[in-house]
Amino acid sequence: MNGWRWLALAIGLEVIGTLCLKLSAGLTRPGLFVVTLASYGLAFSMLALALQELKLGLAYAVWAGVGTALVALLGVALFDERLTPAQLAAIGLIVLGVAGLYGLDGRPA
Repeated sequence: MNGWRWLALAIGLEVIGTLCLKLSAGLTRPGLFVVTLASYGLAFSMLALALQELKLGLAYAVWAGVGTALVALLGVALFDERLTPAQLAAIGLIVLGVAGLYGLDGRPA
């Protein structure tokens, strides 16, 4: 499996872990907290595999940026959280920043 696939799995698992952390209601629901720990553990393992093929700065920027954007948008969709126009613009800037690190020509900067 190539580094980008490992990274995608890592991001998905990190997002699942973060959502379960929210659902654990301040760690009062131990089952969900266990899922959180397992998700984060697997996410870091997948990130480690991705880093065998991808540059550290690029992989971490994609991990953090995409994860942040997804969690923010899922917070709106699943938990009725609100985002202001400025917050939506900030998410857009995160995505642009990650794209900028990758480079417009498709080669990592």
